[in-house]
Amino acid sequence: MRIEPFEAAVGQERLDDLRARLPGTRWIEWADTEPWSEGADRVYLEELVAHWTNGFDWRREETRLNRHPQFRAEISGLGIHFIHARGRGPNPLPLIITHGWPGSVLEMLELIPRLTDPASYGGDTLDSFDVVVPSLPGYGFSDPPRRPGMDPAGVARLWLELMTDGLGYRRFGAQGGDWGATVATRMAMLRPEAMAGIHLNYLPGSYTPWLDDGPVLSAEEKAFLAGRDRWLEEEGAYAHLQRTKPLTAAYALHDSPVGLAAWMVEKFRDWSDCGGDLSRRFSRDEVLAMITLYWVTGTIGSSMRLYREASRNPLRLARGERVPVPMGMAVFPAETPASPPREWAERGYDVRTWEKMPSGGHFAAWEEPDLLARSVRAFFRGLRA
Repeated sequence: MRIEPFEAAVGQERLDDLRARLPGTRWIEWADTEPWSEGADRVYLEELVAHWTNGFDWRREETRLNRHPQFRAEISGLGIHFIHARGRGPNPLPLIITHGWPGSVLEMLELIPRLTDPASYGGDTLDSFDVVVPSLPGYGFSDPPRRPGMDPAGVARLWLELMTDGLGYRRFGAQGGDWGATVATRMAMLRPEAMAGIHLNYLPGSYTPWLDDGPVLSAEEKAFLAGRDRWLEEEGAYAHLQRTKPLTAAYALHDSPVGLAAWMVEKFRDWSDCGGDLSRRFSRDEVLAMITLYWVTGTIGSSMRLYREASRNPLRLARGERVPVPMGMAVFPAETPASPPREWAERGYDVRTWEKMPSGGHFAAWEEPDLLARSVRAFFRGLRA
């Protein structure tokens, strides 16, 4: 496997093109409705775009990213971008962390040092990790798949190849939320002998244990499934579009920076623990860094395709099938849809830890890196041998 050093350096012409497009935005007129009730709020979005035009510095964000050691590997014909940060400790455990949508490796930049160098953050040097954070295929600086078929199981195969053949690790852990939770689960099912365990901060949305001839669902499980169905009806339009006809929307989001910002900002607000005020959780620069990464790499369309691919291969366990490695779960209170009860997870996972967090939402590593890091370190502490 060919692995080469990588440094983010977006061409200036792309940044100039973005800067030229923003002032010409055609702002939509809308009925006088409650802010955010029907989508991204125009007042917030106009202020964000003004800062994008006159105050945001992408080069500063590149410098921040480039402080971390980055690489590109050619795996099964795809160029995959990843961060590989070595741990500071006597025996770091390799750990691969996968982001979700609409996220990126930028979510993990504050989490990484808390895992590679826990002693600098009040932890124990014995809990250090070698951290690998790839960009999903078709996200950020990773190549978009040119052929159908790259679902989360396909991503898991790429990650296993990267960790074993590329980086030479024989035993390692995996962590993830959103798509990362599905990828980690698929890795455990494909190569359990290589996996020390998986730590999740989200239970895969398509996860369905075998229920026929099994025990009756508890009241908590029934309430969870009913709540999930309500959420999908009220908030799941984005997912339905992205798994059915992603190309149509991709034209608009790929061509309009403000359209892209609206599509992503709504999710950052609705899925984070911000109490309806996004500025309480993320600064404008943090939000714009994530949006700009999608814009300059032109990956919104290829990122959306993962929903279509995943819908063709959902995580449904067959009779007697279980995820055959230890699992730890960090439950963040503002997760959306709401996290399931432990017993629902235990129908298919070997749950060893189930930790309820005091704050945080869907973007756990971005919102609460200290809480997530402590949970990851504690879960793997007994699985290192």
